[in-house]
Amino acid sequence: MSWTANPSRVAYGRHGLVLLLTFAAVQYGAVSTDGGYVSVSSTAAVLCGLALLARSRLHWSVAPLLAAAATGLFGWPLLPLLLLALFDLAARRRTVVAMGCGAAVLVTEAMLSSATSSFTLRFSLLLLIVVGVGQWVGKRREVKVLNAQVEHLLIERELREEAARAAERSRIAAEMHDVLAHRLSLIALHTGVLSATTGTLPEVVAERLALLRTASTEALGDLRDILGALHGRQDSVERAAPAPVLREVGELVEEGHTAGQQIEMNVEGQPSQAPTVHRLAVYRLVQEALTNARKHAGGAPVTVRIDYGPPVTVVEVTNGPGSAAADTAGSGFGLVGLRERVTALGGRLQTGPDGAGTWRLAARIPYSADIEQNGVRT
Repeated sequence: MSWTANPSRVAYGRHGLVLLLTFAAVQYGAVSTDGGYVSVSSTAAVLCGLALLARSRLHWSVAPLLAAAATGLFGWPLLPLLLLALFDLAARRRTVVAMGCGAAVLVTEAMLSSATSSFTLRFSLLLLIVVGVGQWVGKRREVKVLNAQVEHLLIERELREEAARAAERSRIAAEMHDVLAHRLSLIALHTGVLSATTGTLPEVVAERLALLRTASTEALGDLRDILGALHGRQDSVERAAPAPVLREVGELVEEGHTAGQQIEMNVEGQPSQAPTVHRLAVYRLVQEALTNARKHAGGAPVTVRIDYGPPVTVVEVTNGPGSAAADTAGSGFGLVGLRERVTALGGRLQTGPDGAGTWRLAARIPYSADIEQNGVRT
């Protein structure tokens, strides 16, 4: 397991290393002074060790500067503590400061000692090795942190996209409830009223009415199950945010004209011949496209083409380049919800630049085999 994967173990290991080096420096000072543990060099070693142990509570420059001064004055016994301090500096991307501390030690040693060639060579070599390893460790640590941040951002984006999909499914369920549940309830209600007058109706008609009432009641139950699945639960459906029920696309175009947009709309076929869910999807697609054009291409002309088919409902919205509005920082998940809606209907949505700065949104939603001539699902 790497040191980044277990920081507590690394901290304990580093503390043990600092204590060991401090004890070695004190022991060396005691030996060099014939057993005298209380000396200036021993005191300097203890102070350097404490500064390295408490580096998180002190300014980052205290430990390396103290170790550099002590090493310059007392030489080799304190050199390991200095190298550890310089390693910490290099690992934190403060290479210039680490090299400066090393140069200060060399200058101090040259001023206080006459024979410095051996010390200078060895210390310079150790300094280069320690700083190089520290830089490598620092880069590796940065890469680990960046990878963790990227992974976190990817997970966060996936969660947001999933939330957008769930919200769109809830809105689809609400719209289906608005459009279909009311009509099925009316059918069940009226057939129930007619079935109550069986004494005045032929037997065949009464049987058909009973069958129709049973079928409409079962259809309501099936609709509740489908809406519950869209909402992600098995119980009864609670209404989501109010949704526009069969609003016409022309209203969106008029709103755009009022807002100063240049919109040209071409419609082929009759909206009434398209399924209800197709008309709701067309409304949402055009609404999102016009909103994005206002935000990201203000003043650009917009072309809206709708073909209600059959056998395919086609929506295509294009706009040229324009000036972005000041508040263009959107979540970017509106298109995710649209793609979820179109895919749920068996269609395909394409969005993106289409050359010369033109942005294009195109959706194709095929008719299902269970659609009657009046555009209502059976």
